[in-house]
Amino acid sequence: MVSVLQKVLGDPNEKALKKLTPLARGITELEPDFQKMTDEELLDMTAEFRTRLAEGESLDDISPEAFATVREVARRKLKQRHYDVQLIGGLVLHKGQIAEMKTGEGKTLVATLAVYANALEGKGVHVVTVNDYLARRDPVWMAPVYHALGLTVGCLQHDASYIYDPAITEANNGMEFLRPVSRTEAYQADITYGTNNEFGFDYLRDNMTLEATNRVQRELHYAIVDEVDNILIDEARTPLIISGPAEEPVQLYQSYAKLVTRLDDEADFTIDDRTRAISLTVEGITKMEKWTNIDNLYDPENYHQVHYLENALTAEISKIRDKDYVVQNGEVVIVDDFTGRLQPGRRWSDGLHQAVEAKEGVKIQRESITYATITLQNYFRLYEKLAGMTGTALTESDEFYKIYGLEVVAVPTNLPLGRQDDPDLVFQTEDGKWNVVIEDIASIHETHQPLLIGTTSVEDSEYLSERLRKRGVPHQVLNAKNHEHEASVVAQAGRLDAVTVSTNMAGRGTDIVLGGSDTTRDGWKDEHDQVIGLGGLYVIGTEHHDARRIDNQLRGRAGRQGDPGKSQFYVSLEDELMQRFGGERIKTVMSWTGLDEETPVENKIITKSIGSAQVKVEGYHFDMRKHLLEYDDVLNKQREIIYEDRFEALSGESLKLKFIDMLRREFSAAANHHLPGKHVDDWNGDGLINEIRQICPLPPELTESDQVFDWSRDQILEILKDYAETIYDTREEEIGTDQMRTVERLLLLRAIDNHWVQHLTAMENLRTGVGLQAYGQRDPLVVYRSEGHKMFGDLQIAIENEVIRTVFHAQLTDQNAQSGKRRSPTAPVSKESPMKAINDPSRGSSPVGFSGKVGRNSPALAAAAKSTSVATEIRPNCREQLANVSDEINTVYGISGVFVENQSQLRRLRSKNGPTLSCIQSNGKSISY
Repeated sequence: MVSVLQKVLGDPNEKALKKLTPLARGITELEPDFQKMTDEELLDMTAEFRTRLAEGESLDDISPEAFATVREVARRKLKQRHYDVQLIGGLVLHKGQIAEMKTGEGKTLVATLAVYANALEGKGVHVVTVNDYLARRDPVWMAPVYHALGLTVGCLQHDASYIYDPAITEANNGMEFLRPVSRTEAYQADITYGTNNEFGFDYLRDNMTLEATNRVQRELHYAIVDEVDNILIDEARTPLIISGPAEEPVQLYQSYAKLVTRLDDEADFTIDDRTRAISLTVEGITKMEKWTNIDNLYDPENYHQVHYLENALTAEISKIRDKDYVVQNGEVVIVDDFTGRLQPGRRWSDGLHQAVEAKEGVKIQRESITYATITLQNYFRLYEKLAGMTGTALTESDEFYKIYGLEVVAVPTNLPLGRQDDPDLVFQTEDGKWNVVIEDIASIHETHQPLLIGTTSVEDSEYLSERLRKRGVPHQVLNAKNHEHEASVVAQAGRLDAVTVSTNMAGRGTDIVLGGSDTTRDGWKDEHDQVIGLGGLYVIGTEHHDARRIDNQLRGRAGRQGDPGKSQFYVSLEDELMQRFGGERIKTVMSWTGLDEETPVENKIITKSIGSAQVKVEGYHFDMRKHLLEYDDVLNKQREIIYEDRFEALSGESLKLKFIDMLRREFSAAANHHLPGKHVDDWNGDGLINEIRQICPLPPELTESDQVFDWSRDQILEILKDYAETIYDTREEEIGTDQMRTVERLLLLRAIDNHWVQHLTAMENLRTGVGLQAYGQRDPLVVYRSEGHKMFGDLQIAIENEVIRTVFHAQLTDQNAQSGKRRSPTAPVSKESPMKAINDPSRGSSPVGFSGKVGRNSPALAAAAKSTSVATEIRPNCREQLANVSDEINTVYGISGVFVENQSQLRRLRSKNGPTLSCIQSNGKSISY
């Protein structure tokens, strides 16, 4: 069907190239003029371009000359001239699209064209890489071009930041030409290189800081994502999360880890071949209920028990050691499914990581509370313009367009592809496949032709390595356990006699040059020619990956820049992919041939079925990523509003009008609650006066409850509306304009942070529980959107409630001066929000605190009542902690507490008893005093 449409409508890729080719030709026609320029004249072009932009020309207007400038400078500084097809690649990136360029076609050099052109706007360009090594290598490699054109280049590492400086010539742990600077300076550079995680986490931390000066990023203007399929697709389901430890019993993880090992894998549980989901059978449920002394395991009150059980099952059955994770230095470290790299610091969520730790008998790290989170999908959609480059993107072009609005353009190779891709060799059994692979490697190695063998797991790479060792074949192993030296290992994989065993090759970022990477070495040319004479690099795939593009990444290691090469996949019907999609059926058919297990079959039908299986898996994964995005979009809209409010508070602008509007809304809500309708018999004058008194001094017209009945409801609303501005001005005069602005800022930040953390936890709980709605024939996503919208409305009310009920009682104070004084409900309280604990220490805040009357929804203030020396903060969603302080509050202040169910009960309690100290929890409960 697709081919028919292409015949009618034309190939969209050909159409795109047809538009770009004349532009590339025009750049080439400019080349003689730029070749005549001196280095100084080329440098001056940057200032000229910026002047022309300021005078109204567009980037598209100046891009041909900008590209020609970069091309000439690269020729002089790097001894590399952009090919015409590389100009096309640069134009694709400049247009905000994805350039698919085969391995070895010079993507790093191509990026300089679009990076320079877009950096001329002075808003910053981010180049996103897959690891710290590339984020450090690429800027140093390309910076001579940018430096010669007057642009600065920054580099982000996990624990440091640098600026390119040619004066730093002493090599220091691979940091030659890199001068340490602050994070802010690195972001202020014209061009900044870093990993997706560094950019994403800096964005989250910027939206958690308590001081505007501690924000490091500028507005997100333009980004080029290298290995874009790896970052925007493979990593898309992994959210970036900043969190802190929570309290939960680790014993249950250990108990269930032992119990699930007693289950029988045939009678007690089943595994869905397609989704890998695990379900207990009736027999399995009966056993677990007997072992745990639980009458009904799936009763709602046993929800948490089921949570531990399901995680234990997944850990025991689905998470395989040395495939999905490794145990290193007493810790469980995740292995990336697609690249085979270790992911230190990354953890599975919802208790799964703790379940795997219990399985392996290592120390169980506690679950965490989320302070800030965003998916890579939503982070990169924040950029004004986004582009990407990779060797394999066309197979995922639909997803790139539907999720990110990015079109994929396949850029032609500079030279015809010289690689030979042979049909799959299909074996009946895994043992038969491995036996033939070993012998074929040994025989090819005897010819001295370099070999690269790809496996799909660490376990397989180690198995193959051991078999090769016994066979007497010298080799290098590159997998998640020794990835620190992967660049040097891969770079030498094209030398004579080289045998390199590697896990998935996606995202490696290093070319395999025939004869070795050191082209200046004596004898390199002879070795290079010998390898070419042997047929170039021979690539062997020992199993097909779920995604076709990962297979293509492996194949693409051979045949770079027109070199010869060969790829061959060895497939067993017992491979995981085949087992999940009809391998047994095909195996039955093959058994009729009477062939032994070491005799392969080349069959188009089998090869087609493998391709079909991969398409199915890709579709399934796309649906999962799309599903994740649909849910995250709900939280994303809320996050944008909250971060906007935070930025407004941080910006230093006056929040006075915002606070007056909030005060008016609070007055109006109180009046509507206590004065329902126009019949005075239904009015609660005492309640209204008490509630206003909690907020601020009473207006002269309403100093006593009896006065409430002297006015109509509309008159009271008008009185309160006018009084809001009057009393706010009075408060500002009392403490001074500058202090009032600081109070506003810190109060709003603290309230936002406290309630946002609770809201994130509540949304996580909603997300977990909403799946049960499917049993009631309700769409869980619709329920999640609806309930999430209501919860966010409650969040905004709670934030306003807290700040308004504190602003008239808060005052700035020196915390150190107060540290020796006994605290009272109106004593100074720390301004710290939950965010401070996880912010970078270098972003520290000034020692300023609040003192104030306790507000309705102020958990930090409630906790302060407990302290006799320094104000402290108790996490607001912990009923037990609140209960623990109740005795002391009762003893010290002579007041007692009671738990209430909702805001309505809380209002009635206040109207009856007057001012209260309270904390609304994320589960809707509240403690009030």
